[in-house]
Amino acid sequence: MKKLLDDIISYNRTFVEQKEYEPYLTSKYPNKKLVILTCMDTRLIELLPASMNVKNGDVKILKSAGAVVSTAFGGIMRSIIIAIYELGAEEVLVVGHHDCGMSSVDPKKIKKHFLERGIEEQTISILENSGLDIEKWLQGFDDVSESIKGSVNLIRNHPLIPKIPVHGLVINPTTGKLDVVDEGYSKI
Repeated sequence: MKKLLDDIISYNRTFVEQKEYEPYLTSKYPNKKLVILTCMDTRLIELLPASMNVKNGDVKILKSAGAVVSTAFGGIMRSIIIAIYELGAEEVLVVGHHDCGMSSVDPKKIKKHFLERGIEEQTISILENSGLDIEKWLQGFDDVSESIKGSVNLIRNHPLIPKIPVHGLVINPTTGKLDVVDEGYSKI
């Protein structure tokens, strides 16, 4: 079986040897003082920055399934807080997209996939008996705009987030068209 990692490392050797990294040199501080939370969808990797005129070094970009902030004290919120307090971000954008896979996630189906991929039923039971509602944890959403508004509200009302603009947008994953669903300037 050909291993993807081998291809990546081989390419990387050439990339470094030929100094192809030089056009990407920048600091760790976002030039536009902005942190963006978006979806991990593959269509957005280059489209989202291009549609916003964002270049390397301009912003901090975080990704999660559906651009969802599911808990006030998880990794996504920690990253947003670090971007604000340590890296100088002064605004937050939460950008979801139409045709998002999270809008069709079936937690029962995913649990079946766990079993098919070798996770034991006992492991799932232990997790559920310890208080994790796996189906709720894996649940998607019905309306991307409402989901984005929910994440924006969680960020905006977080006890450790200062009064800064937090905006919600939805992008078309084909054209890159952005629609504002929650403008944050008027809410600070």
